[in-house]
Amino acid sequence: MSALTGTPSSTPRAGDRTAGGTADERAPQVLRTKARKRPLPTAGKVVGIVALLVFALFPAYWMFSSAIDPEAATRGARILPAGVTWDNFVTVIDDGGFGQYLRNSIVVAIGAVVFSSVLALLAAVAVSRFRFRFRKSILVLVLMVQMVPLEALVIPLFLQMRTLGMLTSLLGLTIVYIAFSLSFAIWMLRGFVAAVPVELEEAAYLDGASWGRMFWTILLPLVAPGVVATSVFSFITAWNEFIFALTFLQQSAKYTVPIGLQKFFGENTTDWGAVMAASTLITLPVIVFFVLVQRNLSSGLTAGSVKG
Repeated sequence: MSALTGTPSSTPRAGDRTAGGTADERAPQVLRTKARKRPLPTAGKVVGIVALLVFALFPAYWMFSSAIDPEAATRGARILPAGVTWDNFVTVIDDGGFGQYLRNSIVVAIGAVVFSSVLALLAAVAVSRFRFRFRKSILVLVLMVQMVPLEALVIPLFLQMRTLGMLTSLLGLTIVYIAFSLSFAIWMLRGFVAAVPVELEEAAYLDGASWGRMFWTILLPLVAPGVVATSVFSFITAWNEFIFALTFLQQSAKYTVPIGLQKFFGENTTDWGAVMAASTLITLPVIVFFVLVQRNLSSGLTAGSVKG
C-alpha cells in the first residue's frame, strides 16, 4: 500500500543490519580497532629511542669496558670484558704521568674559557649596541677569521711564540686557544645581545642605573645562555686540540692530555688497555663540565628575563 501511495516505509530492510549494523553497533568495533592500532606507534618510538641510545652510548661502553678488561689487547669482538681490573688506570696515572697532563689541560681549558667568554661578551656588546666607524667591516673580518684553516696558522704562530719566548709555555698555548675561540664566540654572542630589547636597558637608565649596573643586573642574566654555549665550545676546543699543543709544548711536563695519549701508541704495538683508560680519564672532565652548565644551556632569553 505504501508503494502505491508514495509514502516511504518505516520498516527496516534485512540488508541494512547485515551491511554494517547500526551506529550503536559499529561504535565498539571502531574503538576496538583504534585500541589495537594505538600501541604500534608507541612501540615504534620505543624501538627508535633504544636504537638511538645504543648507537650513542655503545662507544662509551666499549671504551670503559676495554679499560677495565685485563685482556683488552686480545678482546676482539667480545661484547663483555673477560674480567674487571683497575691496573690500566694505575698504569696510566702512575707510570704514564697522566695526572700531570690532566692538570695542564684543566689549567689551559679553564683559562681559555674564562678569558674568551669575557672578551667575546664585551666585544659582542660593542658591535651590537654602539655605532662606530668600520663596525660592519669588523664583523666581516671576524667571520673571515673563522674560515681560515688552523693548519695554515701553525708555522706563523710558532715563529711568533718563539719570538715572544712563549714556547713550551701553558700561557702561550692558552693565548692561542683564546684567539681561536674569540671569532666564533663574538659572532654567536652578538646574536644574543642583539635579541635583548633595548627598552630594558633604557628603563634601567631611567631608574638611575649606571652602565655597569645595567650590564650586571639586566644584560648579563639575559645573555647567560649564550655565554654558556660559547664556553662549552671554548672548553671542548682547548681540551681536544692536538696540533698546536704538539708543536708548541716541547717538554713532557707541559703536555696536555691529547699529547699524553699518544705515548701509549708504540711503533709496533699498542697498549689498548692503557689507551682506553686514558680516553676514559679524558672524557670525565668534559662530562662534569657539561653537567654543570647543561641547565643554562636549555634556558632561553625569556626565562632569563623572568628571573631578572
